[in-house]
Amino acid sequence: MSASDSPSPLPTVTKLQVDSVTFPPSVISPASSNPLFLGGAGVRGLDIQGKFVIFTVIGVYLDPVAVPSLSVRWKGKTTEELTESVPFFREIVTGSFEKFIKVTMKLPLTGQQYSEKVTENCVAIWKSLGIYTDSEAKAVEMFLEVFKDETFPPGSSILFALSPKGSLTVAFSKDDSIPETGKAVIENKLLAEAVLESIIGKNGVSPGTRLSVAERLAHLMKENKVEEDATKTDQEEANDHPLGDKLAKEN
Repeated sequence: MSASDSPSPLPTVTKLQVDSVTFPPSVISPASSNPLFLGGAGVRGLDIQGKFVIFTVIGVYLDPVAVPSLSVRWKGKTTEELTESVPFFREIVTGSFEKFIKVTMKLPLTGQQYSEKVTENCVAIWKSLGIYTDSEAKAVEMFLEVFKDETFPPGSSILFALSPKGSLTVAFSKDDSIPETGKAVIENKLLAEAVLESIIGKNGVSPGTRLSVAERLAHLMKENKVEEDATKTDQEEANDHPLGDKLAKEN
């Protein structure tokens, strides 16, 4: 059963501020019009001549059904265990629930610059898994075409919606808003998964987003344990306060 067939209530999460970008607790997907919750956020940057330069700030949103779905295998794991777990993030990437990614620019980029780097990472992932075919090569061409004439000044955003069935909806925003519909839909499950994998996967470009997602989901899955939550002491509740959220707010 897909997430859209069985709507779940949004978990209670806070907004996150990463650098100067604020990610709201929930968004409406431009692909499905479903509400999604903020799973985590972080930066993508590089150390250039001894200074860490931030290029983009990234927020990852998930369908509420992701929490019970992931809880089956991962409930009770610590943030550290989840952060280091390749299978956990593979399950997020491949899980049959919707995901949404908002990539906000800190430095100006052209569509060509961005799309070439993303597809380079995607192709590297596919080749490492031995699954790069003509179908993926065609999807890459379509992806590059969508971005070809775009420019992204600071504050603008690139938006990706990954459907449970595998399509990738691409949208653009010149401000903090999220359009109601996408600019293009690419029907390739491996491309959709690789876009997210390239951000939060084992060698992803945003370790901060990976940590933030692990941290939030560890906390949300723990909250699924109703009986245990009811007996927690105040100190235990205090100890559960998200470290990743603190880091996101401080960066």
